[in-house]
Amino acid sequence: MSNPRNIGTIVGRLANDPKVFENKDGSKKVLFTIFADRNYANAQNQRDSDAVPVEAFVRAQTQGLGPYSNIHKGDLVAVGYTLRMDRYAKNGEQVFDLKVVSEDITFLEPRSVTQARLNERVQAAEAQNAAVKQAQAVPVAAAAPAVAHASAVRDEQLPFG
Repeated sequence: MSNPRNIGTIVGRLANDPKVFENKDGSKKVLFTIFADRNYANAQNQRDSDAVPVEAFVRAQTQGLGPYSNIHKGDLVAVGYTLRMDRYAKNGEQVFDLKVVSEDITFLEPRSVTQARLNERVQAAEAQNAAVKQAQAVPVAAAAPAVAHASAVRDEQLPFG
């Protein structure tokens, strides 16, 4: 049973693709950041966003990453969360670390929209890779041939021995 006073929902867009860390027992930790708009506008009539780091835990029995395998940079999602305070000692001092822990995730855009955005990212990356390959393939102008030459300065003229 969850604590009804320790739940919330964040609605926003993913800042980056999620990062996945595998634990020794086969479970996984998924880290991602959501940009959530504030509910007021500033003096220039613009809404600022806050970057909210979120953690998700995927049990070892779950195939893949569960719903988190389908989230990508730019996706509009609603994340149901609870807050958790991790407390540990670091360099002899107590550290209190407040975590936003994802309990569930809801996709707020159709799959066709998210797939189109993902395809655009893939095409842009492929174009960038092709440009880098082409830049590497351009022949470099031949360097001047190395000529062994005798120094015009005698050893006794050098300031060091």
